[in-house]
Amino acid sequence: MIHTPLCDALGIEKPVFQGGMAWIADASLASAVSKAGGLGIIAAMNANAEWVRGQIRELREATDRPFGVNVMLMSPFADEVAQVVAEERVPVVVTGAGNPAKYMKDWAAADIKVVPVVASVGLARLMRRAGATAVVAEGTESGGHIGETSTMALVPQVVDAVDIPVVAAGGIADGRGVAAAFMLGAQGVQVGTRFLVADECTVSDEYKDRVLKAKDISTIATGRKFGHPVRCLKTPFSNEYARLEKEGASEQELNELGTGALRKAAKEGDYEHGSFLCGQIAGMVTRREPAAAIVDDLVDGAERVLREATKWVR
Repeated sequence: MIHTPLCDALGIEKPVFQGGMAWIADASLASAVSKAGGLGIIAAMNANAEWVRGQIRELREATDRPFGVNVMLMSPFADEVAQVVAEERVPVVVTGAGNPAKYMKDWAAADIKVVPVVASVGLARLMRRAGATAVVAEGTESGGHIGETSTMALVPQVVDAVDIPVVAAGGIADGRGVAAAFMLGAQGVQVGTRFLVADECTVSDEYKDRVLKAKDISTIATGRKFGHPVRCLKTPFSNEYARLEKEGASEQELNELGTGALRKAAKEGDYEHGSFLCGQIAGMVTRREPAAAIVDDLVDGAERVLREATKWVR
């Protein structure tokens, strides 16, 4: 079985993170991934502290395995969520959309490992200096909020820039993607899109069906004009958003259009008005299955690919 120093640092069996997807990554999905030996992650998103505390305790009722909480630093509740994860002594905190430096001292005191998501070498270096245990280098192929650099280009540059473990994210859905990430120097992978159709994922059936029907050209990235690009499936909502953005709509107008769109997709299955966040790899996601089967397939598939690759070495 593939086991890297990242696994030892976080106390996990398999170097697979489940993405901390807002309105998607709850205790149900995260506990299933953690029980399977990976790192399940609860998304704090814009939720308040007590909701996050409830999810943490629900997960702990299901498993005693390590898990993480994704703290979205732009949330209006970020300060109180940061305090809750410290009080609950969450094993791992994954951060996004900002710099977690002001929380690092309290988290370190609670023996929390911090793993920020980064989209550039500069931010990776900054997080290393701030005391991060590892970083997630996320390429633009990912679903949700994205940077500009592809996974293939970003991961090896981040690996060369920092002396802590790097987790590769973006465009990974099977063992080939995992093996490629290891060849680029990563010690683990973060997978989001494939877990959208896990049995334990509580998103709407409409969401799951749309992911299963997706092809290689089924996603679109909007929001680049104002510096907040997001990748999602092409739907009436995202097509309208792209049209208005192209025609010069203001940032306020676009924000008003997008408010609540992810919840409409994830919880209501509203195809017309929902934002179905999804990565470019969706065309390779073809079946519903338990989260444990996904974790095992990712790791076992990587082992097969790496063994096969050695036959070409002379």
